[in-house]
Amino acid sequence: MAAPEPDPSPAPDPARDPAPGSDPGPDQAPGPEPLTVPSMSAGPDFVLRPWEMSDLPLVREASLDPYIPLITTIPAPYSEAAAEAFVRRQWERAATGAGYPFAIVRSRDRRPVGAIGLWLRDLPEGRASLGYWLTGLARGQGVARAALRTVTGWALRDLGVPRLQLYIEPWNTASARIAEDIGFRREGLLRGWQQVGDERRDMAVYALLNSDGPVDGRAVTAD
Repeated sequence: MAAPEPDPSPAPDPARDPAPGSDPGPDQAPGPEPLTVPSMSAGPDFVLRPWEMSDLPLVREASLDPYIPLITTIPAPYSEAAAEAFVRRQWERAATGAGYPFAIVRSRDRRPVGAIGLWLRDLPEGRASLGYWLTGLARGQGVARAALRTVTGWALRDLGVPRLQLYIEPWNTASARIAEDIGFRREGLLRGWQQVGDERRDMAVYALLNSDGPVDGRAVTAD
């Protein structure tokens, strides 16, 4: 019997401070096209889907985590108004072409347990970034591995992204192990790369190229 998944902490969200969408001015090129966030199965137990206003309890749960609000735009302290703004911000990211934000939902009871995003800010340069987080009760159940494998395979195969990147704090060995199991390779340490709370933190960068070969597992678009 396989050992259970380690308890990974979130991988920082590279799109945590998106710029508000606006119409291009007369001297500006048109912005990216709006994106449609699909629903996809992530193995037999989890589904990835667009964010809904019904996900406010997930935002509340994430706001109580000591780490998630530091690396995302999850509001802390929680308020319903701030949570609704968070969900609308996910919709705006897709509408402005910034990326694909997914809620991770448990299939058996349709309970949302986390989030994963594919961010396309650097796609003109041939690369995109991933970030994810899970609430405490969802950790240790294979959720992060299933979600990351699904979005990674979809981005490389269906979207044709040349290079995917993950940023993981050096202490976060569980998330690093999951990334490496899927095929990501550690490429180096970025010193003082990201503001986390009150300090600048180092981030290890992991990458997977489209030319590296198939990812174990396939994303299946749900009807």
